Parts: sequence; structure tokens; C-alpha cells
Amino acid sequence: MSYVSCALRAATPRCLPAPWRSPRPFSSATGPTAKKSVPYQKTLKEEGSGTGEPSRPLPPSAEVVVVGGGSLGCQTTYHLAKQGVTSVVLLERDRLTSGTTWHTAGLLWQLRPSDVEVELLAHTRDVVSRELPAETGLHTGWVENGGLFIASNKQRLDEYKRLMSLGKAYGVESYVLTPSQTKDLYPLMNIDDLYGTLYVPKDGTMDPAGTCSTLARAATARGATIIENCPVTGIQVRADNFGVKRVYAVETAHGTIQTPCVVNCAGVWARALGRLAGVHVPLVGMHHAYVVTERIEGIQNMPNVRDHDASVYLRLQGDALSVGGYESNPIFWEEVSEKFAFGLFDLDWDVFMQHIEGAINRVPVLEKTGIKSTVCGPESFTADHKPLMGEAPEVRGFFLGCGFNSAGMMLGGGCGRELAHWIIHGRPEKDMYGYDIRQVTLAAPGPRGLRFHHSLTDNNRWIRERSHESYAKNYSVVFPHDEPLAGRNVRKDPLHEELLRQGCVFQERHGWERPGWFNPRGAAPVLDYDYYGAYGQERHRDYTYNRLLGDEYTFDFPPHHDIIKNECLTCRNALALFDMSYFGKFYLVGPEATKAANWLFTADVSKAPGSTVYTCMLNKRGGVESDLTVSRISPGDPASPLAPAFEGDGYYLAIGGAVAQHNWSHITAVLQDMKLQCKLLDCSEELGMMSIQGPLSRVVLQEVLDTDLSNEAFPFSTHKLTTAAGCTVRAMRLSFVGEMGWELHVPKADCVKVYQAVMQAGARHGITNAGYRAIDSLSIEKGYRHWHADLRPDDTPLEAGLAFTCKLKSSIPFLGREAVEAQKAKGIFRRLVCFTTEEKVPMFGLEAVWRDGEVVGHIRRADFGFAIDKTIAYGYIRDPTGGPVSLDFVKSGSYELERMGVTYPARAHTKSPFDPDNKRVKGFY
Repeated sequence: MSYVSCALRAATPRCLPAPWRSPRPFSSATGPTAKKSVPYQKTLKEEGSGTGEPSRPLPPSAEVVVVGGGSLGCQTTYHLAKQGVTSVVLLERDRLTSGTTWHTAGLLWQLRPSDVEVELLAHTRDVVSRELPAETGLHTGWVENGGLFIASNKQRLDEYKRLMSLGKAYGVESYVLTPSQTKDLYPLMNIDDLYGTLYVPKDGTMDPAGTCSTLARAATARGATIIENCPVTGIQVRADNFGVKRVYAVETAHGTIQTPCVVNCAGVWARALGRLAGVHVPLVGMHHAYVVTERIEGIQNMPNVRDHDASVYLRLQGDALSVGGYESNPIFWEEVSEKFAFGLFDLDWDVFMQHIEGAINRVPVLEKTGIKSTVCGPESFTADHKPLMGEAPEVRGFFLGCGFNSAGMMLGGGCGRELAHWIIHGRPEKDMYGYDIRQVTLAAPGPRGLRFHHSLTDNNRWIRERSHESYAKNYSVVFPHDEPLAGRNVRKDPLHEELLRQGCVFQERHGWERPGWFNPRGAAPVLDYDYYGAYGQERHRDYTYNRLLGDEYTFDFPPHHDIIKNECLTCRNALALFDMSYFGKFYLVGPEATKAANWLFTADVSKAPGSTVYTCMLNKRGGVESDLTVSRISPGDPASPLAPAFEGDGYYLAIGGAVAQHNWSHITAVLQDMKLQCKLLDCSEELGMMSIQGPLSRVVLQEVLDTDLSNEAFPFSTHKLTTAAGCTVRAMRLSFVGEMGWELHVPKADCVKVYQAVMQAGARHGITNAGYRAIDSLSIEKGYRHWHADLRPDDTPLEAGLAFTCKLKSSIPFLGREAVEAQKAKGIFRRLVCFTTEEKVPMFGLEAVWRDGEVVGHIRRADFGFAIDKTIAYGYIRDPTGGPVSLDFVKSGSYELERMGVTYPARAHTKSPFDPDNKRVKGFY
């Protein structure tokens, strides 16, 4: 018999070469080893004929074909059938669960640092614990033994307290326990090094075979067809009359199914399936392991444990434990075998050993406990540790539901329901933006980047780096201002080197390096990734950028708080220059461009050339897909990125770089569906963008720009072509920080020259560089929305206070208008509210909102406003009685914001607390 302690002594460290020189030592090209047991009473391995023939005949056609019979495939099929799609076929190449689902640990933790994920997890729990047993009379294997999160330091316990506060907004029961209370709950636990724990009594575990077989039974009862032993060999794709590629059929060795929709739920094999349709699926396979112990006296009925600081979990397995975690040197599965089914790899103890010491420290009885079996199987991981979902931008009708980073069981129910709604209605019900494959720039043409730029997804080194970092940091504390170290310096704007020399501390957003804040002590370059010392790679020493990041690993005000304060107040009192070159910059041009603009944009943008309008784009349900500025333009020079040549009408769209690909995909889908004669052109890489903001911006820019900047000659929300330092630029009078100012859109070759001219003219007026940390503070102080923070696809303009962007007084139809009008007639039952606290306490979002002693919502976005010297927070609130949320309801309540279990009195505002009359942006100081 082997013991955990023996494994610890037997494992010896080894140094591995740098992965880009010799990837083999940290990768595996081998197939499965001899079959081993997993700790479940049954698997689906033995069921069925085993003849190699499909389990049932293939139908000639289907509305939807789901490929992959694991957790996501079964959940998606079940939810499609439940939502009324009866002609749905699930194809599994072997048996259900045979890929990765069969050996998964099956844990479900209800609390995560994301409100959307809390909702997704809640639905999964409801499906396996209530819905399926009620529908089928079968037990899914759900065991509700609770969950216990271990904190060995203050920062970790602060993170758990944040989760507890968020949970109150969703009715998730949780408690912060002292070490002694933890010992009472879990007597076998060592508490000598505990700072505290978070106990969630209704967490639990699922049995993968029980869950998937029950899902299959329920889906079949609703009309779905599930076919095993039927591998997919091809995807037929055809172009329509407008050249748009669409799914046409699925080919198998046993026949072809004609279908307009394929759902890729193939897990580790999703990349190969995607290639059959010409769709790139950026995920990698890795070995992921746990060990199962012999019987442990006294462990029965104990909660599952996550000791994040030791990077280990302890899952209750009857009277034993499964022990696993996320190591710093995972093994990549290079050559994924098509024949792999119900197989496992040999466990590499040199890799797994890092979890053993932590497990023994937490539960000392493990030192003398036998190991019954080892479970090392493949799992799929993505470069940002988020699943890949939604319709692929390359091929209409090809949907993804893969890359779940070992969370496919716990997220499966919620994601399966959202994916089914996505397929049926064109969009999910919840805000699934963080998972949306449309964020991934895969096809040229199109804008470059959101989650992953096209130059990244084909770059094996970049995929390795980012996937490694996301895997290794899976259990790290999620701090508000953390940044990746892997895969950096890929996309640099024209001012990058200039700003780096001036102390710019960059943030990474979707491949772009954008200014975060400016370090007065000098440059802080991002260095090549060192794998945190794994694989024999030497860690960087005296790494300034990494040290500055580490200084901000706190839930208090960061140490650079006063530096950002100076950037903000200089903007408020003098002027600041913001490099916003990573913005998406598109042209919508052509004979039917105005028809498209009228339908796409909520505001009336069909004005005279020279006008600029702030507007939203909505989905059919009235949810906000984007907020952006749209400028009417006249035709220009074919060779100019500032004013392209076109026939018909033209519009220039400026969109936050973080959502550029999302906007591109939304607009493209609408144009394709409406078959309009116009084009969407991308000039994001060809143009830089500088924003000069503050009360002295006019004085400084009047020295640089060859045009009159007076209110009469250049009013707010207008634009014109002019020259700066001898270069042609497009100047727009706009503001995202609540000050008088102008944006300069500049050809990339001229950016440095124009930047230097502005800085030279502004030097005697006290100009400063400022970054996005300052923008975050300044914009929330003025009440400007951030898309995907306080404005998401499941929020409407009426709820978000953006009714002024909707042309409801006109007769012009626009996408989502009917939904907005219906909501206006029915009433608003959820409303975005601004709160301030007198006490200067840091908040970052996820705080619970209390009104008259009841939780009515949670904070989406928070920051500190330096001009008003207060913490500012925005969150959506509801009436607990179910009534509409009127302005009178907002004004009449007494509010508190709960931060990490402590409540702070708050004031609700119905207007921006800073410059509520909008005088400053119009130049009135």
C-alpha cells in the first residue's frame, strides 16, 4: 500500500528546459495508459452494445446537432429540448462522458468573484438537486455536504468576505468562521496556521455518470435524439448569396445529417472539430490530476475543502478524500488522440507532489492514509481561464460550448441553458460577454482582438504562456488591479515607447498594451514571461513591473493611490493627455449606410457631416450591446485612414478597445441578416487616438491645432479635419471624464510628432500624462457608464439611465425599440443608482446594497472620486416587494453598502455628484 507521505518522500524535483527550446519535458504526446478506476460507483463505460455501430440510426436532418456527450453536451441538449427544440441530435464518438467528464471531481462551489457566475452556478445546482430528480425520478448523485474555503492570511480572508457580501444579494448562505469554529466543524483539520474560513453549507458534489445519464433521459423524453458510437468526420459549410459562410450539414462515418446549426461541445477535442468547419478554437489540453485515499475514520459528512493558498482541494468521497489542485508546472497534452476514451495517464509525482505537503498540513491524518487510486486525465484550458461559448465569427450556425478549465460540471447547467437560449434567440439571457467567442478575433477581415488577437491564437508560444499562467494562478487571490505577466508586448500603439520612457505602467487588454498609470520613479517595462520559475526557467530579479503589481495586491487603497489622485486632479484643474489609441475605429459606409445606422443605433445619427452623437446599440430584448460615438463624415481620399473614399453615406465609429470585437461582430451579424448594401471597415491599427481634457485644454490646443476652438466655432459633439504640427488629424470635441476637451484621431505615423507638440505646448500650463486608472475614477465621478461594468447586454437604457440616447420621440425604428417601449409602458423594475459614502473606504464592486434593512442589489462598479473626495459606487437595485423602482423609491430609502461583511452608510444620487448640470464639458467653468 502506498501512503501520501511516501509519495511526498519519493518525489524529487527536477529541472526542465525552457519550453520554447524543448517542449517535450512538460508535454505529453502519448495516449492513455492502462485503464484505472475512478472513485464513482459506476461509469457509463460498460453500457451499450460496444459493437462500434451507432446506438441508433441517424436522422436525415435536425434543427441542431450537438457534438460531444460530456457535461456541456448533455446540458445543452437537455436545455434545447426543454426550451422547445425537439429536433435536436447529440452525437458522441464513444459513450457519454468518455472524454473528460467521466473522471471529473464534480465539485460545485456557489460563490465566485463574478455575479454572472454565481447565477450560472445556482442554476446548475438547481438542475442537479431539484429539476432532474423531479422530472425523471432518478438520482443525479448530488451530495450537499457543504464547502469550506481556507484562509491563511488577511488578504485571502478579505477575498472570502467579498464573496460573502455578494452572496447575500443572491441568497447564498455563507459564514466567516474563526479557526476554533472551523475546528468544531471539521475536527480532523489543522488550524494552527489558519486566519479564518468561509463556510457555505449548501455547496456539494455531483456524480458525472449519474448527472449525464439523467440529463440524457430527460432530454430524450422531451424529443431529443442521443446517438453514441458516432464520430463526426466533417462539417459541410456553404456560402450564401452574400458570401456569408453558414453550416449546412454534419458528416459521420455512418451518414450525414443536414442542419443549420452545430454546437461544439467536444472538450479537449474541440480544436479538431473546429478545424473541420474552418473555425479556430483557442484552447489547449493539459494533464489534470487528483488522488483518492483509503478510508479515513471521522471524515464522513465533512464539507469539501478548498485551500487556495496551498493550491489544493479536498473532496469528500464517502469515507475517503480526493486530493487535487493546480500546480505551477502542468503537463501539456500535445497530440490529442482521437481514440482516447475512458482513459487516464500515469500520474507524474514530480509534478503532483506540490499538492501533497499542503494536503497533509491541512489534514494531518493523510500522512498515514493509504492511496487507493490516482486519477490523471485530460482537461481543456483557455488562455484567460474562461470558457469559449457562442456563435463563431467565421461560420454562422457554428456554436461553441467548450474550454471549461475543469469547471464543466459546475458551470454546465447554467451555461447549457444560456447556450440553448443563444441558439434559439440569437443572444443569451444573461451577460455572457466574458465567455463569448466573438471576443476572439479569428477571421481576417475584422478588428484585431478582444480576448485573443489573431496573431496570438496561431502563436503556440503565446498560447502556452497564457494558458500556463491562467492554470497556475487559478487559486490566486483575485485582486482588483492585477495584470498578466504572460503573453505581453504583442500589440503596441504608436506612443508605446514614448510613454514607457516617461514611466508608464501598462495594462494588458486583449493583446494591447494600454496606459494604466505613470510611475514618477521611471520606466517599468514588461519583460519576457519567466513561467514563475517553472520548467527550470530562471525567475526575473529586480523586476520593477512585477514589484509594482505586487504592491497593489490589496483590497485597501493601493499604494499608488496618491499618484492616480494627482493625475485626476491635474485633469480637473489644468489638463491631462490620455493615450486611447487602443480604441476600435470603424467606418460604416455605402449606399445603405444610413438605413443600417438608423436600425443599429438608438440615437438619431443621420445628421449633417461634422456631427458626433453618443449612442447605444441594443439587442432584440432591449439590452445594451454597446455604447459608442458615431460621427457623420464626408467622402475623402482613398489612401487616407482619416477619411476614406466611399459612395453613399459614411459614419465613423469610435468604440472602447475592450469591446471592439464585440461591436464588430454585433454590427456584422445585423448587416448580414438584413442584407444591406454597405461595408464595415476597420482602421483601428492605422489610427492613434489622444484625448486632451481639462479646463486649460482649449488654451493649449489652440496653439497646436489650425482651427478655431471657441464654443461658437467648435461646439461640443462636433468634429472636423484640421492640422496639428503639420499633420492632418480628426479633432472631436468630446469627453469621457467630464471636462472640456478634444480627442485627436491621428494617422499612426504622425502620432509621436503630434503628441510631442501637445506636450510641449502644455508644459507651461502643467499638463500631465494620465492613464486608464485615472479615467476610471474621473468617469465614475461624472456618472459616465462603462460598458460591461455598469452597462451590459442584460441591462436596458431605461434601467441604466440612458433613455436620452433613444430616439423614442421619432418614428424611426431601431433594433430593440419594441422592447424598450414595452418596458417604458410597464415600468422599470430595476434601476442603476449612484451611491457615495462619507467614510473613505475602498470599494471595487460586488458589495451588497442594503435599503431599509433589506438587500436590494449589489454594486457593479466602484472607485474613489478625488474631486468630491468620496467613494462612489454604482449598482442596480430592485424593490423587494416586486414593484417598479421609481425615482421616488430611490430617494425615499435609507442605504448601506456592505463591504467584506461591514456595512457603511451611503447616500443615493439621482444625478451625477460631480457637475450635475454638465457645464464643464461645454466649457463653462
